[in-house]
Amino acid sequence: MADDPVEKMAPPRKMEELLQPPGGFHFMVRFSGTGLPLIDNRFQEVGGLSSELGVEEFQEGGENRFIHRLPSLPKYGNLVLKRGLMTHSGLISWCRDAIENFIFEPVTVDVTLLNELHIPTGPTYSFVNAWPVKWAVSDFKAQENALVIETLELSYNYFTRVSLLDAVKGAFS
Repeated sequence: MADDPVEKMAPPRKMEELLQPPGGFHFMVRFSGTGLPLIDNRFQEVGGLSSELGVEEFQEGGENRFIHRLPSLPKYGNLVLKRGLMTHSGLISWCRDAIENFIFEPVTVDVTLLNELHIPTGPTYSFVNAWPVKWAVSDFKAQENALVIETLELSYNYFTRVSLLDAVKGAFS
């Protein structure tokens, strides 16, 4: 696939480049299997990358000094994507189908950190079985000269983090 970022990766010039923390200001969002045009994959902000383990408390009979705290299933926050309002968008049609018509087509959403040459420099976060739960448009204000921002919130089953080193190893093996 010609647009695959792993294929475009150049080996780092120095090992130190792999150890540098990547910037969070340049990234790529990709909706797998949707056939959306590239313009639909551009966002100014990505948020909600979080996971936490739940804690289940268990009180043991005869033990009065403490309650056992055991790990339970992980919880994931919603993925939040923000961009300037698009007047014609296949992505928003996908959202409207889910919200207005209750027709769901879950997809995998990949978020990859890039450098100034558009080459991946950090991990890729892959959100599995994502589907829209909220779509919002910023307020219209006559006294401000601001762009209209649309916010898309996606729920998903779980996400995985693929490090750049793992991606490079996979590309050259």
